[in-house]
Amino acid sequence: MHAFPADAPTKADSFHIIHVYPHDPRAFTEGFVYADGTLYESTGLKGHSTLRAIDPKTGAITRNLNIADTYFGEGITVWQNEVIQLTWQTQTGFVYDRSNFHLLRTFHYDGEGWGLTQDGTSLIRSDGSPTLRFFDPHTFRETRRLKVTENGVPVQNVNELEYIHGEIFANIWHSDRIIRISPQTGKVVGWLDLSMLLPPDQRTDPEAVLNGIAYDAKTNHLFLTGKLWPHIFEIELNAPRQKEK
Repeated sequence: MHAFPADAPTKADSFHIIHVYPHDPRAFTEGFVYADGTLYESTGLKGHSTLRAIDPKTGAITRNLNIADTYFGEGITVWQNEVIQLTWQTQTGFVYDRSNFHLLRTFHYDGEGWGLTQDGTSLIRSDGSPTLRFFDPHTFRETRRLKVTENGVPVQNVNELEYIHGEIFANIWHSDRIIRISPQTGKVVGWLDLSMLLPPDQRTDPEAVLNGIAYDAKTNHLFLTGKLWPHIFEIELNAPRQKEK
């Protein structure tokens, strides 16, 4: 039997806050994405799930769609002129026209829906397990799976996702940590400690956890928020990215 060395320990990235914007403190944020000057947000809880368009500079909700009470809204991503939204345990996804939130079609998948992003070729879905699933954005057929590991250990509770500079950023549920995942190997190659963003005394509920990553490619900034958080934080990463060899 051969002994293989463990992965090198991942290092935390540093960052600084650019601006803080208001956020609806009643929003149970499950999905967050930025496109063409607008933040799109999916909120959860049955009877309270929505799809929203938000002005990132004011936090104002400029468009709102209430989801049927039978569904618990989850991750979203933008694909071309569409917004794609998952639901938690009903194995149903929705495709909307991005300009007016008109429902274009529905699709189905196995398992739970948590986070969703896309890499320009595939949709990428999390379900709380260490396994990410890649899907064809036209047929919604699964094309591959990727196990997320850190120092050789599978990572549980992988939640909201965002694809940035060839890496998958992921919230870890009930954690103030965002990890950076190699889409080739599944290894965690870096992470962010965001525990200083929202003090504990401003978290009004045990479920008021970090859960929202949106990326503005023009500024190279991230917009971050959480469930029931009163703020959206715009940040910029300071440290050079740690790449795998």
